[in-house]
Amino acid sequence: MTVTLEPSWLNVLEKEFDKDYMKSLKVFLKEERENHHEIYPENKNIFNAFQHTPFDKVKVVILGQDPYHGPGQAHGLSFSVQKGVKLPPSLKNIYKELSTDIEGFKTPLNGNLTEWADQGVLLLNATLTVRAKEPGSHQGKGWEIFTDTVMAELSQRKQGIVFLLWGKYAQNKSLLIDDSRHTILKAPHPSPFSAYQGFLGCRHFSRTNLKLAENGLSPINWQISD
Repeated sequence: MTVTLEPSWLNVLEKEFDKDYMKSLKVFLKEERENHHEIYPENKNIFNAFQHTPFDKVKVVILGQDPYHGPGQAHGLSFSVQKGVKLPPSLKNIYKELSTDIEGFKTPLNGNLTEWADQGVLLLNATLTVRAKEPGSHQGKGWEIFTDTVMAELSQRKQGIVFLLWGKYAQNKSLLIDDSRHTILKAPHPSPFSAYQGFLGCRHFSRTNLKLAENGLSPINWQISD
C-alpha cells in the first residue's frame, strides 16, 4: 500500500500511519497480494476520495461501507464507478432520487461521481479496500479505525458540513459527529432492498444545497456529465 495523501489531509492524518493498527493493515494487504488475491480498488486509487476532496474543501460527506468488489468498478469514491462500467443498483436509485429532487437533473449514462468530489463532496467508504468478488472481506482489519478518525477530525476541526448517512451502518457513525456544529441527514440505504422504505423521496440533495446556502457556501451541482 503506497500512501500518497493530499497535503491538507496529510497534515491532519499523518500520525495515523505510524500507529500499530495501520502497520498491521499494511501487513494484511501485503499478505493478500502475496496470496494472489486481487484487491479493489487499484493501489493508486485507495485514497482517491482524499485526493479529489481536500480537507479544507469538504462541504458534504456521503459515507459508504465497502468498495465495489467487481472488476473495473471501484476507484476509491463511495457509490461511484469508473466510466464504461454498468451502473450498480444503488447508484441507479441515487440517480432516480436526484431526477425527482433536483429540477432539470438528467440521468447520466455513466456512474463516475468525481465531479461531486471535486466540488467538496467527500465520497468516503468506511473500508477502503476489498478482495475481488468477496464483499466485506477487508472489514475489521483496521480501515474503520482510520475512517472513524477521518469523521471525528472533520467534526472537530470544521463547521457546517452536511453528512448524508444512508442505512444503519452509516447512521451508527453519527456518534462521531457533533450535531451542534454540523447537519446530519439520515435515510435508508439506496440499495434495492431498502430504497423504497424511505430513500426515494428523502430529498437529501436539495436539502443539502439549502443547508449549504444557509451556511454561506455554494451549492453542489449534482448533474454528472456524460
